[in-house]
This record gives sequence, structure tokens and C-alpha cells, in this order.
Amino acid sequence: MTKFFYALLACAFVFCFASNSQARSFEDIVASGTLRVGTTGDYKPFSFNREGSFEGFDIAVAESFAKRMGLKLELVNTSWRTLMADLKADKFDIGMSGITRTISRQKEARFSQGYIMFGKTVLVNKDNAARFKSLADVDKKGVRIGVNPGGTNEKFVKANIKNAKIVMFESNLAIPQAVADKKVDVMITDSVEALFYSASNEKLAAPIANTPFTRAQLGYLMSADAERLQDTVNFMMDQMILKDEMATLKKQYLHMGE
Repeated sequence: MTKFFYALLACAFVFCFASNSQARSFEDIVASGTLRVGTTGDYKPFSFNREGSFEGFDIAVAESFAKRMGLKLELVNTSWRTLMADLKADKFDIGMSGITRTISRQKEARFSQGYIMFGKTVLVNKDNAARFKSLADVDKKGVRIGVNPGGTNEKFVKANIKNAKIVMFESNLAIPQAVADKKVDVMITDSVEALFYSASNEKLAAPIANTPFTRAQLGYLMSADAERLQDTVNFMMDQMILKDEMATLKKQYLHMGE
């Protein structure tokens, strides 16, 4: 009985230690020579994993951060479902993947300043553009909504959709194509993503992207105790804005300001 008790105690200690890994300090990051950036690779135009090679707006910003800090960039694959757990387990220093600044995330971590303002909207097949003009049009029996688990899209759908059918997709990248192929009717997503896909695929439309259901900002995610890293990220973002680097990347990847 005593051995069993001590075994359980030891397991509990190991579990607590593993689940509360302390994030690297700013000094540790600089000394390591590597900046670790967590990214999902499934959210165009911010982060896209193309056969093992990442690209997108946030990847370009991450490369700029690493260069400014004189560090090598290491991209760490994460997912929306495990994003916060991976951050707390110290698998990466900064989360950069088109991450929405929310109070629930802020309670557990910290964000950079916002860099894109957007809102939740619909991505639909072009043939159905006139059919979906409001959230009430979406939340009807017979409507199929494609959702990826773990992010703010799923939270919004679960909070606001009561009648339509929710169809889960493990990969966020699979949903726009499913909409184009009419396997689902609607994808509720950020207006930036909806506009990107509607411009990239002639079968898709974002009919109400300019009047989104919500208003929010994207930001870069860091550990709750990473105060100096946060200051440095905000400083580098200001530098990129002053030198028009941010504007250039927004034109290149987001088609903003054109």
C-alpha cells in the first residue's frame, strides 16, 4: 500500500512538473541563438504548410523578427486544439498563425499589439452568394457549416448556431474546398481569410465580408511571464511599420492597401 502511494505521488509530481514547464526567458532565447515560432500551417494567408515548407504573412514576419534579433528561426508545428497547451509546455516562444486576441487567451498568456482588424463572416459557394446575407440566413435547418476544432471559428459557431448542421473538419485548409465543392454550404471564418479565398478561387464568395458579425484583432501569442519578449516584439512591429515593411507584406500576402 505504501509503495503504491509513493508511486502515485511520484507520478503526480512528474505530471505537474511537465504540465507547468516554465517558458524560456528573453536572455535564454538570445543565448540559444534560435527563435522558436509556433504555427499551425493551415490558415491562409497567414500560415500555410506547403509539403513541409511554411509560407504566409506571419511566416514572413517571423523571418523578419529572427533577422532583427540576430537569431535563427525555428518553425514549430502546432494546432488550434493544442495551441495554448503547446505554449505552456514551452514548445515555442511566440505563436504566429493568424491568432485572434481574445480575453480567454489573454487570461492564460499575453499578446503583442494587434496588427490586423477583422471580423467573423461567411465564405460560401458563389452560386449561394445571394442566399446568405445574415447570420439568420446561416442558422437554418438544412444548412451545413464546416468547422475546424479548437479555434475562435468553432467558438463562434457553437455560441451562435442553433439550427444548422455543424460538420467538423480536422484541417482548416479542407473547408474552403468543401464549400467550393458544395459538400458544405458555409464556412464561418475571419474576413481576411474569406476575402483571400474568394479572390483565389472563382467558385467562392465572401458576400458580407465588409460588414462582419464581430470585430477583433490578430496578435502574436507569448507566455504569460514573457514581458521582455512582448516588449521586443511590439518594438520590432513598430520598426516594421515605420519602414513600410508591414505595409509591403500586407500588399503581398493579404492584398491590403492595393
